[in-house]
Amino acid sequence: MSQSAILETPLHALHVELGARMAPFAGYDMPIQYPDGVLAEHLHTRDQAGLFDVSHMGQALLEGADHASVAAFLETLCPADFVNLAPGRQRYTQLLNESGGIVDDLMITRPPGADGELRLVVNASRKAVDFALLRERLHKGLRLTPLGEAALIALQGPLAAATLARLAPGEGLEAAPFMSARPARIGGFETFVSRSGYTGEDGYEISLPAARADTFARLLLRQPGVAPIGLGARDSLRLEAGLCLYGHELDETVDPVEAALSWSIQKRRRVEGGFPGAERIRTALAEGPERVRVGMRPDGRAPAREGTEIVSPDGAPIGIVTSGGFGPSVGAPIAMGFVQSAYAAVGTPLGLVVRGRPLSARVVALPFHPHAYYRDKGQRNSSDV
Repeated sequence: MSQSAILETPLHALHVELGARMAPFAGYDMPIQYPDGVLAEHLHTRDQAGLFDVSHMGQALLEGADHASVAAFLETLCPADFVNLAPGRQRYTQLLNESGGIVDDLMITRPPGADGELRLVVNASRKAVDFALLRERLHKGLRLTPLGEAALIALQGPLAAATLARLAPGEGLEAAPFMSARPARIGGFETFVSRSGYTGEDGYEISLPAARADTFARLLLRQPGVAPIGLGARDSLRLEAGLCLYGHELDETVDPVEAALSWSIQKRRRVEGGFPGAERIRTALAEGPERVRVGMRPDGRAPAREGTEIVSPDGAPIGIVTSGGFGPSVGAPIAMGFVQSAYAAVGTPLGLVVRGRPLSARVVALPFHPHAYYRDKGQRNSSDV
């Protein structure tokens, strides 16, 4: 993409004012880091609260006559159960191609009090592909409306709930369950808020009109403990949380089972099928995939970056690193990648070929850093929400 074609989010001027180092990402000029640097931003989010501009993501409404028709349509493209998605709840899923490969991963929300409407949030680099696919398959009576005039701001970290409780007294956002979503008035701004995020921390993603985003972000940044966070720390946080990134762990050759996302396919869909690539995916669920995404810890201090070859103890090629770097909260290098299933058990020794020689590593459980998602006492597991 040419420099002249680079887009800006509604918070672009604020990022520049705050001294962010900007760079192109998914077609947008985005903040990579602020003056304090990626390490400080990462640790601040874990300890207090970080504000992330994620307005480059694609937001859209999928609408029809009633929930049943909209949900049934989406189930022809995704393996999750949307028919039984309750009002005010959100679900993670994948758009699949005919072979079961992942076109994109996305969040789907059923807004409360809006029968026949689902809200979608898709990846910035894939939104044109996603929206074209949806439009191509739309049934009569359904419509897709991209929310191009909406901004999206994430507030993540242990102070996020208290911050919104202070700005939205009486809304009860501090008690909202993980993976719930609804309209809310925050600091005088009309927003749509989900309790979710991409850091492994408790937090929220807040959608509001683009014209109001700068003023709203400045309000949040005036709150105690809230700091702006760039894409560099967003990536290190999601890696420590063991979360997939499209174009790294996920692409159109990878199915949800080998990506270790089987938890996102509810029981009814496993039994009934009816989604693209169902035969491949149900076979992988029953028999196990040939390869699988795992977490890895190098034994030394040298990080293994994306594209690093993974070898068995006897030197045979068995996989590839898809994301890797230093984990600031872990205090050590960490990596994710795909390995042959025979080498996927936690504790299995591996070699990571860095600068031409295999460095010792081992498979470890994901996530690398414990998730801190909010759970109320009666809430079910995230795979059921």
